[in-house]
Amino acid sequence: MAAPLTRPAKTPPPRAASPSDGPAAPKSPGARRGQRRAVTLFMVPFFALFTAVTVLPMFYAAWMSLFREESSGLGFGGTERAFAGFGNFTEALTNEAFLRSFGHIAFYCALYIPAMVGGALVLALLVDSAMARARRFFQIAYFLPHAVPGLIASLIWLYLYTPGLSPITDVLDALGANWNFFGQDEAIYSVVNISAWQWTGYNMIIIYAGLQAVPREVLEAATVDGSGALRTALQVKVPMIRPTVVLTLLFTCVGAIQLFDAPKLVQLRANTMGEDWSPTMFIYTAAFKGHDYGLAAASSLLLALVAGLLSFVVTKLGNRWKAS
Repeated sequence: MAAPLTRPAKTPPPRAASPSDGPAAPKSPGARRGQRRAVTLFMVPFFALFTAVTVLPMFYAAWMSLFREESSGLGFGGTERAFAGFGNFTEALTNEAFLRSFGHIAFYCALYIPAMVGGALVLALLVDSAMARARRFFQIAYFLPHAVPGLIASLIWLYLYTPGLSPITDVLDALGANWNFFGQDEAIYSVVNISAWQWTGYNMIIIYAGLQAVPREVLEAATVDGSGALRTALQVKVPMIRPTVVLTLLFTCVGAIQLFDAPKLVQLRANTMGEDWSPTMFIYTAAFKGHDYGLAAASSLLLALVAGLLSFVVTKLGNRWKAS
């Protein structure tokens, strides 16, 4: 019996080549100049604002640091500005209160950075886990404390630390725990708690965004290989978001040495902290209470130098960790 005849498949007619099929035509010099003008136009507002609020104040502070106010006679003739050279810098570097403030901040960073970055990393891993539900809700809930201005957050916690007003102290008293949030040794933990409460959610969002960039096929391969959720988080996810963690550490270190609002308000009740507990508090006291603007300007420049050196060290260590 003869095989049935089959109709050959129709092949589509050849399509005429369009200009978009070939390589893109090189842009004309006029088009390139237009793009450069557009880029420059968009960058001008940033550089103008950066110059106005950062560069010019730094130059002005450098100019002020070279002078000091001196009173004539017995002080009845007013004050006059005298050239001091690097005298203000020498005075700041030999000032015990200024040097002690860096020790306070170093101890604060030793407590705050591991707690905040570690907490943000754990929360981000929990929200990113396969068992997490209502992720959007928890992202917003964790981020809400950062939306509260730092001054308001400090006032809220100042109320929660005050005996007789705070429900927290009432619960501690009922449990028989004796904890003075404004004590000489406990005040720094109160400051750490305020900062961690405000910034953990913010850094959690940054780390969670880094986790979203981890390829899903890598996680699926780890699951197929028998890796559990904890092992996948520690040995797969965390190593792949090292740049994000380093960036978080960098921002945290630079922000920590500029700490002002939380200790300033806690100091109102914790008198043992003093008005020069942090470098920024020392600068504020020297400028607006001691009216020594030259010393305040020199101290602010030294603080900026320390921030730059700290950023360099954190970046170097972070690059080594990423390369390991």
